[in-house]
Amino acid sequence: MTEIVDRPAGQRVQRSPDDVEPIETASRDEISALQLRRLKWSLQHAYDNVTHYRQAFDAAGVHPSDLKDLTDLALFPFTTKSDLRDNYPFGMFAVPQSDVVRVHASSGTTGRPTVVGYTAADIETWANLVARCLRAAGVRSTDKVHIAYGYGLFTGGLGAHYGAERIGCTVIPVSGGMTERQLQLIADFEPDAIMVTPSYMLTLLDAMERAGMDPRTTSLRTGVFGAEPWTEQMRDELEGKLGIDAVDIYGLSEVIGPGVAQECVESKDGLHIWEDHFYPEIIDPESGQVLPDGSEGELVFTSLTKQALPMIRYRTRDLSALLPGTARSMRRMRRVTGRCDDMMILRGVNLFPTQIEELVLGIDTLAPHFQCVLDRDGRLDTLTVRVEGRSGVTPDQCSEAAETLADRVKDRIGVRVAVDVVEPFAVDRSEGKAKRLIDNRPKG
Repeated sequence: MTEIVDRPAGQRVQRSPDDVEPIETASRDEISALQLRRLKWSLQHAYDNVTHYRQAFDAAGVHPSDLKDLTDLALFPFTTKSDLRDNYPFGMFAVPQSDVVRVHASSGTTGRPTVVGYTAADIETWANLVARCLRAAGVRSTDKVHIAYGYGLFTGGLGAHYGAERIGCTVIPVSGGMTERQLQLIADFEPDAIMVTPSYMLTLLDAMERAGMDPRTTSLRTGVFGAEPWTEQMRDELEGKLGIDAVDIYGLSEVIGPGVAQECVESKDGLHIWEDHFYPEIIDPESGQVLPDGSEGELVFTSLTKQALPMIRYRTRDLSALLPGTARSMRRMRRVTGRCDDMMILRGVNLFPTQIEELVLGIDTLAPHFQCVLDRDGRLDTLTVRVEGRSGVTPDQCSEAAETLADRVKDRIGVRVAVDVVEPFAVDRSEGKAKRLIDNRPKG
């Protein structure tokens, strides 16, 4: 039997930096037993130290001692982004301010960002998990890693940075933007791996081609792409043009940052959730009912080891499904298909930008740069897919591609949309997360 030691959160373990950890290949019984022990601690820690959780548990008539089995977690209330904003800035912290060594925050589109904090042990845990992700992605301690996620309050850059350092890599901390400089550093420093959003990787690819660089001749062999939903067709595009292995990484600031789940390079069949630190559930977004593995719904996470900011049943708004493990024992999450709040309802039909991406990338004359523009004509909502034609295509080819895309959306999704094929570089490029949805409808 694999030896699984329940060490204090964040404690370093001496092993080769390229070794798989024993817990990654443990049995389901061993994983579940560890989860139950840690979940009991996390619930009690949140209840004892966070006023919001104590009030929410009491209002729901539950106490941490009510958790006898993992399925009992369904008795406890959800946590939402609005809960974090209502307790802005530090009301959800479960440790004294003196124990918080780092603060990150999401962008505050409503005026108040969501604020997350870390103890020194949390930072250790985070670095260990991102290192685990990189090993699963095929990155090794001898590699150079080019990080083009943004640094600062956004968790992407620093989360990737600490993990790459932990595995022993040489880190190239470029951050986002400065596209021409990114290309120069890729050419000069010859990194083995790049960590970046898939949409910004497309921007870098375009810039390479404009500069006369053949993307397949770079030193890159691994791309670890995350921070936004992307499709299998996008993988084909990136791997085909760059000659790399493209794998998905998943995380969100409220849960820890990047490092919650990772796709393994040997299987490329969904992301293995690091279940020794995060307990996943899939729920019906409307009813909140827990759904069985294999069902698509909203992804919910409970942290098992976080000290500064425990998260109990956090509703991510991301749509996915839980699947059995393959390359690792821990369960996989299906690639995120979209977010509850990105879903467009057009004449009674639900659709997501990722569905449009899949169809766009199935047409050779269309580039992978597009936006979904929602408008209102009288009482009727309309959707226009604004997409670039590839360089060198003729006007007739653009017209044919527009008709083909509109027909495929109608046939496969069930709704008629307008398609506007524009010239190359007419769609705004992303230096971070792509903005796929533009909603021009009147508010209210």
